Amino acid sequence: MNNTPSFSEKTKLYELIADNPKLLPLLSRFGIQLGFGDRSVDEVCRLNQVSTRLFIQVCRLHFDHDTPAHISDPDDADLTSLLSYLNASHRAYLYEHFPHIEMHLNRIIDAAGPKFGNMLDHFYNEYKHEMVKHFKYEEEVVFPYIVALRKGEKTDYSIDQFRHNHSNIEDALEDMTNILIKYLPGDILPSERICIATDIMELSADLTTHSLIEEHILIPFVETLENAKS
Repeated sequence: MNNTPSFSEKTKLYELIADNPKLLPLLSRFGIQLGFGDRSVDEVCRLNQVSTRLFIQVCRLHFDHDTPAHISDPDDADLTSLLSYLNASHRAYLYEHFPHIEMHLNRIIDAAGPKFGNMLDHFYNEYKHEMVKHFKYEEEVVFPYIVALRKGEKTDYSIDQFRHNHSNIEDALEDMTNILIKYLPGDILPSERICIATDIMELSADLTTHSLIEEHILIPFVETLENAKS
């Protein structure tokens, strides 16, 4: 069933966010500041030099992972907005989400003792290491390649290499959630465990959508550029 809310570029942005609060974090990733009054999605995007159609597609993917997301005939505005959004998402994960989770997780690890504490610490550090490596690869290899391609510069890289290396690295988050909910003794910081498990599940859902944005929007964008240059 399609749970994507009905909205368009003419929808007032405040009404879209008020009805769908999960979209609120996307605003800062697109460089959109609060205080936009009763302006429509299109008006706010234009004021902030954001591609309206990209903004709408990203919002829809957050609701329905099966939503067709490919944008035909992408232009520089689409690609600029997309790269800016992906870079901002990386910063949000690294400097907001991870530190928040670590603050609570470290208290649970200390209270859990060696048996469960060491497992939680292992799964979290393994996951964070892979995520940092993943983001670094995109920022140092993939994104510069796209910028060079747009300028007409030739390289030996292709977006197909990115597709084949775009693996799912979220299993460690599921392992952590299982320990927090299913296996850790019930008297160990129960309220804090509920909060952190909720945060981890929300992060996992966000990262799933992030991957889909790259697979269903970024890769087709770049393939269009590659085909045009060939």
